[in-house]
This record gives sequence, C-alpha cells and structure tokens, in this order.
Amino acid sequence: MPLISINYASQRRSPSLKKDIAETVTALTARILGKDPKVTAVIVAEADPANWFAGGASLAEQGLASYWIDVHVTEGTNTKDEKAAYLTAVFAAMTELIGPLHHETYLHVDEVKADAYGFGGLSQERRYIAARLDVPLQRGAA
Repeated sequence: MPLISINYASQRRSPSLKKDIAETVTALTARILGKDPKVTAVIVAEADPANWFAGGASLAEQGLASYWIDVHVTEGTNTKDEKAAYLTAVFAAMTELIGPLHHETYLHVDEVKADAYGFGGLSQERRYIAARLDVPLQRGAA
C-alpha cells in the first residue's frame, strides 16, 4: 500500500509519459518490494528542466533529466538488499523513460511506523493484528 510521489524533469515529451512512469514504478515496487499494486497510489508531477537545478546548473543547460521519488512503506517490511535492488532498477527504468539522468537524482524509501501509517481510515498495524486474529477490521476503535 505504498504512496509514491514522483517528481521528474525531462526534455522528453509524450502524451503517455506520466502514465508510463506510474505503471513502471508501480510494477517495480510490486516485483522488488512485494507491494500490492491494487493498493498502490502514485502521484506524478512534471517540472520544467529549466527550473530544476543540480550541480549549479539547470537540467536544461546540462541536457539531462532527473527525478525525486518518495516511496512510503511500512517499517520493517523490506530488507536492505531489496531496497538497494529497487533503487538500481528504478534508476535504470527511469533512464529509459525520461533520458540520461543527472548523477544528483534521488529515490527515498520512507519506512513509516505501522501504527502511524495506513489507508482507508485504518492503520497498517490494525490490519496486521486483525489478519493474525482473523477478526473483521473496525475503524475508529482504539
């Protein structure tokens, strides 16, 4: 159930680019981090390369692309090796989608405590406990 925020800047333009980025990152998140794509939310925002600065110059001046991806997952659900593989795979996929990337391109996997993170009005901790006890989920109960 990750929430994925993707900001990118690229000279490449395509009517389907944002959808392609969302689908690619969702697929990699499912395959490598084991997250269910049915409960994955993705926000994709484009920035003008002339307004994105890295290493003291705009990406437009450098002829490069970049991204900032922020992925929220429940703490402790992924290993260091999984996160490392994810960073590498996303970098390669985004290079294909948006073009040669500036070295200063970032992806952050935020591990959020299960009792402070959830969707549909329920925390991940509550979902975990309910599944283990095989009881129905209830909103609002402490």
